[in-house]
Amino acid sequence: MTILAARSVAHFFCEAVEDAIRSRGVTATDGAAQYLVALLTDYAHPEGRAEEALDRPLTLLLDEALRIGHRAERFERLRTLGDGVLYASGFFGAHFEARGVDPKYLRGLGTRAYGAASSMLRHGGEEATGPDLFAELADNFDEFVDVLTEVADSTLAMGAETARGLVRAYERWLKTGSERLASALTSQGVLPTRGPKGVLQ
Repeated sequence: MTILAARSVAHFFCEAVEDAIRSRGVTATDGAAQYLVALLTDYAHPEGRAEEALDRPLTLLLDEALRIGHRAERFERLRTLGDGVLYASGFFGAHFEARGVDPKYLRGLGTRAYGAASSMLRHGGEEATGPDLFAELADNFDEFVDVLTEVADSTLAMGAETARGLVRAYERWLKTGSERLASALTSQGVLPTRGPKGVLQ
């Protein structure tokens, strides 16, 4: 199946997220899974809010979000920052790591943003009902990054049938060592191997 064959972008990501959750053995509520699908769908449309999520230093964005007096705006900024860090960590984690950004630091910022958003909901003066989605996102941030990484790998693996897609899959495999990408490359006649210390042979 390719993205073009999917009924919609949301349907494509729904299947991809479900597969990744199952593949990674992640425990997630339906609400969290649906949130990940909505996040990926949002980021697939460049005109959405997602394109500005990480336009400035992350610590500055978090500090500003925490200091905003207007509750609705503070919540929206915290949620947007959490979303941006989650997406970036899943799709571009190797890129950040290659630039010297510690993945634990990056994930810590996302966890803190979602945790603060959750705290706002719990202490908003109203009785909380139902599961706390943002607490789940904060508590399981690393696992959800793994889910998005799996979605990114599977999306690239599907495009490995074209020359350009094959190169992209290969480049990502060099950075991540993804088994899914290695399998896709092998199916196209490329045998990805590494020598001592990760040197390509």
